[in-house]
Amino acid sequence: MSFAAVAAVMATAQPANAAEFTVTDNCDVPWITCSNGDLWLFYNSKDIAVQNGVIKSAYTTFYGDVSDHWGTSQYQGSSLTTYRYVFGNGGNGNGQYMKNNAASVQNCAPDDNYRVYFSSGYGGTSQYFAKNSPYGDCNITNLISALKNNNASSHFA
Repeated sequence: MSFAAVAAVMATAQPANAAEFTVTDNCDVPWITCSNGDLWLFYNSKDIAVQNGVIKSAYTTFYGDVSDHWGTSQYQGSSLTTYRYVFGNGGNGNGQYMKNNAASVQNCAPDDNYRVYFSSGYGGTSQYFAKNSPYGDCNITNLISALKNNNASSHFA
């Protein structure tokens, strides 16, 4: 096939369809199997995020390993579907993209410890968050300075 023929075929080829959605919980992504997130990442530091037991800050929830807080994409046939993680549920930061924007974390998992990482793919500086106590207190903790607004991935620890 000549170059001109290849160029003509390429010029008439239809681009793949693409769709982008935003979610506040990775369990809302159709190809991720879970019911709800146990790790809560808040837009604000803990003293602003929760006041007198009331959540004032937007947050994102994750369950399991999340290699990139940017989001996730997958081809379904010829269509690329992307889910971007955003802060939601009202309050400060609502609608903001989640990656590199979190200031505090709350681990409400009854059985799972987590780590939050500086880099996508679980690299760089990290911070450990112990599982929830048997009394269900779900303590909220500020991210260390190296991770505040520099959160890129998280996983079971």
